[in-house]
Order: sequence, then C-alpha cells, then structure tokens
Amino acid sequence: MWNQKAADNKQSVITSNDEILNAESANTSSAAAAAKKRKRSKSQDQIEYTIPSTKLDDLGGVESCIEDIVELIIMPIKHPEIYLHTGIQPPRGVLLWGPPGCGKSMMAKAIAGEANVPLVSISAPEMVSGMSGESEKKIRDLFNEAKKLAPCILFIDEIDAITQKRENASKDMERRMVAQLLTCIDELNWDQTGNRHVSLLGATNQPDSLDPALRRAGRFDREIAMAVPNESARQKILAVLGSKLRLQGDVDYKKLAKITPGYVGADLMALTTAAGMSAVRRIFKLMYLNLNKLNSDVLTIADPCDSNTDFRSILRALSCPSDDNTVDPINLDQLFITNADFLDAIGKVQPSAQREGFATVPGVTWDSVGALFEIREELRMAVILPIKNPELFQSVGISAPSGVLLWGPPGCGKTLLAKAVANECSTNFISVKGPELINKYVGESERALRTVFNRARASSPCIIFFDEFDAICPRRNDNNSESISRMVNTLLTELDGVDSRNGVFVIGATNRPDIIDPAILRPGRLDKLLYVKLPTPIDRIEILRSATRNTPLASNPDVPNEVVDLEKIGLSEQLNNFSGADIHNLVREASVCALRRSLKRVPIPQQPANPNSQLTDTSSILEPHLLAGSDNIANSSGCSANLLPPTISETIPLTPATIAPADNSIQHQNPAVIVTMLDFELALQKISASVSASDLKHYERLSQNL
Repeated sequence: MWNQKAADNKQSVITSNDEILNAESANTSSAAAAAKKRKRSKSQDQIEYTIPSTKLDDLGGVESCIEDIVELIIMPIKHPEIYLHTGIQPPRGVLLWGPPGCGKSMMAKAIAGEANVPLVSISAPEMVSGMSGESEKKIRDLFNEAKKLAPCILFIDEIDAITQKRENASKDMERRMVAQLLTCIDELNWDQTGNRHVSLLGATNQPDSLDPALRRAGRFDREIAMAVPNESARQKILAVLGSKLRLQGDVDYKKLAKITPGYVGADLMALTTAAGMSAVRRIFKLMYLNLNKLNSDVLTIADPCDSNTDFRSILRALSCPSDDNTVDPINLDQLFITNADFLDAIGKVQPSAQREGFATVPGVTWDSVGALFEIREELRMAVILPIKNPELFQSVGISAPSGVLLWGPPGCGKTLLAKAVANECSTNFISVKGPELINKYVGESERALRTVFNRARASSPCIIFFDEFDAICPRRNDNNSESISRMVNTLLTELDGVDSRNGVFVIGATNRPDIIDPAILRPGRLDKLLYVKLPTPIDRIEILRSATRNTPLASNPDVPNEVVDLEKIGLSEQLNNFSGADIHNLVREASVCALRRSLKRVPIPQQPANPNSQLTDTSSILEPHLLAGSDNIANSSGCSANLLPPTISETIPLTPATIAPADNSIQHQNPAVIVTMLDFELALQKISASVSASDLKHYERLSQNL
C-alpha cells in the first residue's frame, strides 16, 4: 500500500514549507514554487509490506493449485542456490485469474506466509495518477522497494487496470504505464536483486484484456486459473471456515456443499456470516426473554425466532443499563450455530456466479418434465454419467460425448430437459440464447462466445446450454456475411477444444437443424443428435400429471362425472399433435375457466348425475360470455363445440361443490376453486395444436435424413 511518511517527518516537512511561504509571501512566483515543493514533499509515499500469518492450510479447495505454486514461487524463494547452480532463471511472474471472490488475494497472502517472506501488496488503481509521469514513477518505486526487500513477493491486485492492450488505449499515459511495467518486470533478474528472488504475482478477473506482451514467457511465465469451486472444494472451504466458529456437531458440510453450486469462497464466507447473524438474532431474543432463567442443559439456538417479535422492543430493552442484560459466561458457552442457521442463510446470500451470468442449479427436476423417457436415458449417458462418474468412461477407454443437440418442434421440452439435466448433476449451468451473442460491432460476437466458454472452463463441471442454437451457427455459404462466418469458425474452434475442457458439456436446442452448418454436427463436436418428438398418448398422460401437480382437481367420488380423468384426456384423439407446451396451456386454460366460474357465481339448475346424457347445450347453464371465445373457435374451425369423444364428453352436473350458488347470503364467501372435467372441455374449445400437420411431416423427414 501507499501510505504517508511517519508523523514526525511529515510535520517537519509541513513546518519547513510553511516557513518558506511566510518568508516569501510578497513574491507570487516564489509562493507558487514553495507550494509546488510542499506538494512534492507530501507525495513521497512509503510502500507498506508485511509477513502474513496466513498459510496454505488455511485455504480450502486449492489442492489443484498447490503443486504449481510450490514449484513456481516458493521453491525459488526458499532455495535459490539450486537455480544458481543449474543456471536456470526462475519464473519471474505468475498470473492468478478467476472470477471475483474466488480467493486470489487470499492466495497471495498464504503464499507469502508459507514462504515466510514479506508481501509487498498494492492495488493497481492506486498507481494511477493524474499528473504526467507520476504513474510511471510509482511503478518504478514499487519495484525498487521490492528489490530492496528481496527475497519477497510483489503482489499487484486488479492488474488489468494498468495493463490494457496498448492498441486499444485511449491515452498516452496508459501506453506509458504498460511500457514502464514491462521494463520493470524485465529487470527482475539475479543481477538486479543480488541473487535473491523477487516473485511477481498478478491478479485479475479479465485476463483477456491484458496486453499480450505481458503474458509472454519471461514476464508472466505461468497463469493459474482459480475456478469456481466444485462440490468437493466447497466442502473443504466450509470446513475451514467452520473451524473458526462455534458450531453444533450436526452441521453437514457435504449437504451444504451440494446445495451451494456457483458459490465462490467469498460467498461461502458470507454464508457463514449470515448463519452467525441468524444465531445472534435468536441470542438477542433469549436475552430479552430473560437469560437468567435458562436451564443448565446445553442450549442450542435452533429455535426459530418468532417473526412477530418486535425487534425494536428487544433493542430498547437491551440498551437499558441493567445487570439482567449481561449474558452469563456459562450460558454464553452453551450457545452454538446449528445446521438450520446455514440452511436459513442460503436464501439470503446470492452467489457471485449468478451475478456473473450463471444460473445456479435450476429448480427443474425429471418430475417436472413428465415424459421423454428415451431422451432422458440418452442424456444420462451423454452428460450426467460423465459428470458424476467419469472413471466409468476411462475404464473402458472412451471419452464422453462432446455435446448434444436437442432438436424438434417448438414446445416439446428441449429447454426443460437441459435444466433437468443440470439439476440432477448439481452442476453449474450457463444458459445462453443464441441471438444474445450477436453484436453489430466487428469481433464482439466472437469475443462474447469465447467469454462464455472461458467462464465455463473456469467453473467446470459446467453445462453450457445454447437455446436457438441455429442463430449462431447457420450454414456457411457465399451469401452469408463475414461476421456470420467468423462466428461459426469461433464456435468450431471452441468445440474442437472440448477435450481440454474437463467437465464442460455443450447442449444445443433448435427447431431448425436443417440450417445448421454441417461442420457443427460432425462427430467430435456435437456427437449426439436427439430428436425430441411430439408426446405420445402415454407421454401426454405423464405430462398432464406433471402439469396438474399443483392444480386442485375434482375428485369427489359421490359425483363421478366431475372427477377429472387425466388418462381419458391424455388418450383423447383431440390432443393429437399437442406438444408439451400445448398441454400445459390446456391445464392453465382449464384452471382459468374454473376460476372465472367461481368469481362470476354462475347460477345453475341442479341436475342429476347421468353418465349417458350428452352435454349438448352448455349455454343454457353458463353465462354466454363464458363460451363466446370457444364458439368463435369452433365455428372458425368447422368443428362441433364438444371436442372430446363421448367417453370423455359426458355430462358433468355443476353442483354447489364446484360452483358457488346464487344465494345472496353467501356472496362474500370465498369457496375453493376446483377444476372439473367440464373445465377441460371448455379449455379444449379454445386451444388447438401449435404444430401443424405439414410441419410435423417436415420434422419426420428431417429425422430420417439427419
């Protein structure tokens, strides 16, 4: 850090400058010179350095980096004689990069603490000055101080602030700062440091923005990616953080790690803080209720704080001077943070990965999908097993598929499948809509695509889901613009590198596979092409069950004609060519019909349940406006108003159990809304299949050609 000099030196400088100003106050030019001298004297900063007490054992989930750190940084500092004897120049610099909060600064402190050498630390924006030449001078002073303290570690945080690519620099000062930094790094050799090693550490979350000259060999020789921790790493981080807290023994780190995907180290620290605050909140409540009456048993603060308790009254009571407000040390020792505190805190801490563009594990399970059993099995083999059990593929000497393309008619559940896969794997999930990557500026679309893959590499295991995949990889020909060709070429390059992207899988979804460039679909890129068909009658039943899980359906056995029979609805020919989205829309429209009927309090005559009678004139018992829309649909399509076959379209008497009576004495009651079979009949009159017969034939032809 850059600090002012010691107080006595600072005071002497100020006194000296004040004497100059007082002696030459009549001379304006002399006063200006004295003021300039005073400013220059005050700006002579002193660099702060410390020997941190943090060790590598104090960090969790960094085992993959430790070997490189020891080899590149600690060994040259502890044993320089080995390098001198062999004539090898040790690495000058190491670049730590990764998302914010992953522990880059903490890693620098742990390395210095492990090597027991001074850590000269500075944030790069502090070296930027508005005066010409001052920024370059600060860089020189920083490196000169590090040479005097050698052996030591020089750590520059947010190094991208002063090392932007020079061709994109808008000011000459930015170019000069980069040139000065390059010169200072080149001078970190044995001759300049007296055979004592100075290791340069840089940290950034934007490695691609650094000037290329900085990343060549001899400057930042190696780059260490500090990724978003996986489940195992999160468990170790939580164990390290929890070792400093007073926890009850039932804290399940493994479960907490499983339900916190996308959390980096800073997020997990915030999680422990939030859990502690949840515990403190209950401690205050216990103090308010009278701590002196606590029993002698071990007290765990697991009872949830009553939300109705006036927290201000607790604070007022605690602020009053009284001996009763003092927590007895014996009772204080019996207070713990429990697993329930962590579970409560998870809902209050937003993971950094979510703010950076990740969607943490989606809340979509296989139960939400409802069908597509063959596609599920293919996805398990292509994505889920390689993530959960990669050793199985290694044991038979094969590699996991590089990617999967889900294609088929709109509304068949392609996006839902991808989310369910990510949920079962409990892995990071990046959802990208193809058109979002397209940018009118040259090179920006390709840069956005590379950023997505780089983010996934740093957060493996990770699933990248491209919706509307055809938007970013259309078939290349002479009619395409150069930007489209560059976009496709960039995607091909990224997919070719899939073997080096350990744990990164690509899932694409499209309803136009015929316009995708053939090079994308060859083996080695998107190996699996899965046709997501329209649901079969059996699948429609499963989808109906899934869609109505939270829908109150009529099930009164005393009125059998009201009972909603999902099997009859799913097997109905009127649902042929219905996609999953159409079926969900049917359930939603049926619920709306039931809700509208309940709100309007439709008066109806009592009818006996007659399974042989046909519902021929619903307008006689329902208000005309309820069927206006369905009549229009029926008339325009040339179909009868009753779309279900006789087995389903049986008369369903509207009884007081499902429809509020017209009695004025209960107008203000709020009866439960129950969806009946008649509601599904009315909904079917308003909804038709979204996939036409010609479109279906087109997809069937594509399935034979692909």
